[in-house]
Amino acid sequence: MPDEEKFLDGLANDLIFRLPPSFDDVEDERRHRKERLTAALRIFGKFGFEEGVAGHITARDPERTDHFWVNPFGMSFKHIRVSDLILVNHEGKVVEGRYPVNEAAFAIHSQVHQARPDVVAAAHSHSTHGRAISALGQKLEPITQDVCAFYQDHGLFDDYTGVVTDLEEGKRIAAALGDSKAVILRNHGLLTVGDTVDAAAWWFITMERSCQVQLLAKAAGQVVPIEHDNAVLTHQQIGNDLVGWINYQPLYDQITREQPDLFD
Repeated sequence: MPDEEKFLDGLANDLIFRLPPSFDDVEDERRHRKERLTAALRIFGKFGFEEGVAGHITARDPERTDHFWVNPFGMSFKHIRVSDLILVNHEGKVVEGRYPVNEAAFAIHSQVHQARPDVVAAAHSHSTHGRAISALGQKLEPITQDVCAFYQDHGLFDDYTGVVTDLEEGKRIAAALGDSKAVILRNHGLLTVGDTVDAAAWWFITMERSCQVQLLAKAAGQVVPIEHDNAVLTHQQIGNDLVGWINYQPLYDQITREQPDLFD
């Protein structure tokens, strides 16, 4: 993206600055994605994004691109290790791992990954403030700098028909997502995507917080929105996946230092 290139050009050559890694070996890339996926699940657990067995994050396999890695059904986000992840194929069968797949995870994520070949990872959970916004059937408004990452870049799936176990429902969710980074599922929760696990996880975290801010601000009084042109500009500055990846790194550092057993 032009904005990413401009950002990178502005970095001093002698400063230490992390960027998403590239890989020559597919096994190294697979291990990397699985580690980032496990760390993201631990972070979601730490932030209280669990609701029983609901919620899932997926990462496309770098070699078998119609397969994805996902957290097992019925296991706490807080306890998941790299060795617990399961690999699911395009038919919903577990081809690697010891645990079953969440049926809803397959119904939703398989269709998102199929519709969006640019997406490496997708995150969905029943977080508190995301559910509250979804119950209102509203989209996020440009009322803070951070939420502008989603300005004209998230959809609304304006329907609810029960727990998603049907592939056709997954296709409709993917259609509501379109080419954006996120979608609000009415009466359900949030779903975000990214070209890395890190970006997808960050978009979910900051979207959940933006839902909280919108609810608080509107409860307190009349909000002052950011003007359209400034919201568009801010989206260009902070709304791409590279910036999402960068914003996520402090959280990754924290969780891996606090909980190094996730790599087991």
